[in-house]
Amino acid sequence: MRISELEGANIALWGWGREGRAAHAALRRRLPGQAMTVLCGSDEAASVAMLADSGVSVESDITPERLAGFDIVIKSPGISPYRSPAAEALALGARFTSGTALWFAENPEARTLCITGSKGKSTASALAAHLLRAAGLRTALAGNIGLPLLELLDAEPAADAWVFELSSFQTGQAWRPDVAVVLNLFAEHLDWHGSDLRYFADKLALITRCQPGVAVLNAADARLAALNAEDRDIRWFNRADGWHLRGELLYCGDREVLDLTPLPLPGRHNRINVCAALSAVEALGIDALALAPEVLRFAPLPNRLQRLGERDGVTFINDSIATTPESSIAALDSLADQRVAIILGGYERGVDWQRFVDRVAQRAPALAITQGQNGPRIHDMLMPLAGQGRLHLVQAEGIEQAVEIGRAALAGGGVLLLSPGAPSFPRYRDYVERGRHFAQLCGFDPDEISAIPGLGIA
Repeated sequence: MRISELEGANIALWGWGREGRAAHAALRRRLPGQAMTVLCGSDEAASVAMLADSGVSVESDITPERLAGFDIVIKSPGISPYRSPAAEALALGARFTSGTALWFAENPEARTLCITGSKGKSTASALAAHLLRAAGLRTALAGNIGLPLLELLDAEPAADAWVFELSSFQTGQAWRPDVAVVLNLFAEHLDWHGSDLRYFADKLALITRCQPGVAVLNAADARLAALNAEDRDIRWFNRADGWHLRGELLYCGDREVLDLTPLPLPGRHNRINVCAALSAVEALGIDALALAPEVLRFAPLPNRLQRLGERDGVTFINDSIATTPESSIAALDSLADQRVAIILGGYERGVDWQRFVDRVAQRAPALAITQGQNGPRIHDMLMPLAGQGRLHLVQAEGIEQAVEIGRAALAGGGVLLLSPGAPSFPRYRDYVERGRHFAQLCGFDPDEISAIPGLGIA
């Protein structure tokens, strides 16, 4: 659906976060006289009123019947279509679209690279954009990484290549990307999707429904390896005939390309992200072999195993982006040779923590501090290890107390790691706000650690 097709229609924007505001701005540029209704919480209505846009009305009573009464509803990604009132509205015939879908409809000829995965998609996207810029292409970096696609809708001059990080909320809306990358799959966002099977299906929609020109997949992920390749052009990474690792050495097939020891990104999972980014760039028709050394000049993203600095012998690492237990496992693995106190817990969404418990049973950190809504459940699952004397375990009331406990426990030196393995809400708006608070508690300037390098078009 093109934006021009919305002229004169009864339109609603559902959600007034950054995506909703971007949709309003795009519609107002393209359809200056168009009336629209913003559906949002009463706490957001004042923000909408500040627009002083006479063509906008605001409603906070969002019912299935009201949603079905609009010709089209532009829905923000965080609103699940599987939950009330969206699910009932769909049954009544409501029509939903999104900022992502509108951008792709407006730019069918754009050279697009879309990246998703349960872990690593922001870093892999930023790496791919970094490499394309090193190749001399004017490149956009946007999407779930922190910049809605519609904010770049009318950018001049336009980009030569567009790199989009897509969440599982967006993957089914990116129509015919040139290259689609899936890094890995494990259960996440079950509160939005309703089940792990639906989450996997929605994540894979980027490959199975969106008709990408080339799919780039991780051969080491069992669910991805099982995809039918007969009717698709698939390039595999993390496999001996593609981009892969041998220890710290980066290989392309049988060719040794680069020693990744100096890579400014910790952990093996980030080396695999390098393989994914190079595979994606290669799938776009760019000489990835020539660009490979550029990964050593990549500026790491904030909130992803971000080393904030040292205070009184303690190193503070902000991994607030870690919203799954698997992410926290990867964080511990990247610091396996160090004395670590890890802060765990956040929003309770019913994700299974058994794999994390099994990892800790094999190699425990110096201290595990639980907090947040699901802190008590994580604490209970780890308690048998503590009872056996295999783990020092403490339960805190919040991140403030967790930082105090960690500082005291590491007085002789070590790493205080925030890697919660859970979302940040309801206490924090998002993982960025949580990371900023952690930095402030540890004695660092949150403004200095928050900017995402490379966002936008450059």
